Amino acid sequence: MDIGVVLQNDPPAMRVVEYAKQAEALGFSHVWTFDSHVLWQEPFVIYSAILAATERVIVGPMVTNPGTRDWTVIASQFATLNEMYGNRTVCGIGRGDSALRVIGRPPQTLAQLRESVEVIKALANGGTAGGLSLAWAPDSRLDVWVAAYGPKALKLTGEVADGYILQLADPDIAEWMISAVRKAASEAGRDPSAIRFCVAAPAYVGDDLEHQRDQTRWFGGMVGNHVADIVARYGGNGAVPKALTDYIKAREGYDYSEHGRAGNSHTTFVPDEVVDRFCVLGPVADHLERLTELRDLGVDQFAVYLQHDDKDATLAAYGSSVIPAMQ
Repeated sequence: MDIGVVLQNDPPAMRVVEYAKQAEALGFSHVWTFDSHVLWQEPFVIYSAILAATERVIVGPMVTNPGTRDWTVIASQFATLNEMYGNRTVCGIGRGDSALRVIGRPPQTLAQLRESVEVIKALANGGTAGGLSLAWAPDSRLDVWVAAYGPKALKLTGEVADGYILQLADPDIAEWMISAVRKAASEAGRDPSAIRFCVAAPAYVGDDLEHQRDQTRWFGGMVGNHVADIVARYGGNGAVPKALTDYIKAREGYDYSEHGRAGNSHTTFVPDEVVDRFCVLGPVADHLERLTELRDLGVDQFAVYLQHDDKDATLAAYGSSVIPAMQ
C-alpha cells in the first residue's frame, strides 16, 4: 500500500513545499493538496515548486473540479508540469464543493464531470478532444482519479476513471464503494483490477483520543456536505450505506470560512463514533490495524489528511513506523 499526504495551501507557500520535501524523505508516495482558490493559495503554482524541490513524489489536487477552470486549461497545466518534471502528476477531480460554493456557484453536474474527465485524459495523454490537441506535449501521461460517494457518481467512476478517491476511512463503507466502482467497470467492459483505489482521511498518531477527535471532527463536517447532497438527491432509501447518511440528521448549515479547519465550530453535529470510523486515530498499532484492513479490501493508497495541531509528529511516525510496515 502506498501512503500519501494531503496538505492545505496555507501561506507561507514555501512551508507547504518544505512539508512535501519532508514527506518524500520519509517515504510518502504522493503529495496532494486542497484546491479551493479563494480559501487557500492556488495549488498549481505550488505544484511547480514542489516538483522542483523533490525527485520522486507524485503531485496533484484532492480534488479539483470542472467548474473553476476550463478543462483544456486543466489539461495544459498538468501537461506542462509533466514536461518540466517527468510525468509526476495525478489529477484528482470531483463535482466540486468549497471551490465553487464559496464563489456562489453550485457543484457541477455528473454529465459535466464525465465530459471533463474524458477531455482532460485525452489532452494530457497526447490525444485529441473536440478536434483539439496539445501538440507540444505528446509524451505527457496523466491518470485521472475521481472522488465520489453517490451511486451515479460511483458508476461514472467505474466507467471512465483511472482511480477512485474515497474521502473517509471506514472499512465497511469503503468495501461498499469499491464494490460499486468495480461492478460499474466490469459492466462497461473495463478491467476492474486496473482501477486504483485511494482512501483519504485525517490521521493523528498519539494516545489522547479525545483531543484527536476534537482536532479531526472537521472532516465529518466536510464529508457531510457531500452526504447532504446525496440525501437530497436520493433520500434515505438505502441508495448509500446508512452508516454514511444517518449522522447528518443533526446538521444545521455549514460555514465555508472554517472549511477543513481543526476546531470548526459548525461540525459539533458529528458524533465521536463517526470521527472514529472516518478518521485513523490512536497509537501506531491502531493505524496499522486499520490500514491493513483497508489494504485487504483492495485499497492501493492511504492519503493522510494532515490538518491538526501535531503535523510533524504524525508525519514522522508514519515515516518511521507505518510506511515500512505497509510496504
